Amino acid sequence: MSNNNFDLKSKLRSIDFKGVCFWDIAPIIKDPYCFKQVIQQLAEHFKTKKIDVVCSNEARGFIFGAPLAYELDAGFVPIRKKGKLPFGCIDLTYEKEYETDTIQIQEDAIIKGQNVLLIDDLLATGGTIKANIDLVKKLGGNIVGLGFLIELEYLEGKKIIDDNYDIFSLIKLKSTDLN
Repeated sequence: MSNNNFDLKSKLRSIDFKGVCFWDIAPIIKDPYCFKQVIQQLAEHFKTKKIDVVCSNEARGFIFGAPLAYELDAGFVPIRKKGKLPFGCIDLTYEKEYETDTIQIQEDAIIKGQNVLLIDDLLATGGTIKANIDLVKKLGGNIVGLGFLIELEYLEGKKIIDDNYDIFSLIKLKSTDLN
């Protein structure tokens, strides 16, 4: 499959949201061709990983995680904010750029040793994906990759993530893209 990153990147909108640059993915996900390209390119990259479960953090991670799980013939497991999941859950509280947050996963969502792919819309400072990694590891999941629509390279989020992971981002943005 040809790489269509240029077209995807051109669809992003940057919006000043409360003094922070917010990368709006709405133009990508409302365009059926672009949305399909995102799922197909992520699936192409990870298809040899023998993935049992795709895990995504709410809410924008779900947009990509569920259809990717379908494409990879894998199950889908949501990671949600505390109090949003029924049944028994395990929690993890972590520091974000501007606050703390607590996320949960159902205690039987991942069987020890299952191959897990973590998918999110954005890799920024790395705090959320690191928390997702830690939560999946608590259940004994074997993380085989991390996938993102966008990576903000200028925030260096990869620095707090183990180098042994296959980290794949469809769109990589540099600080010069802020202008």
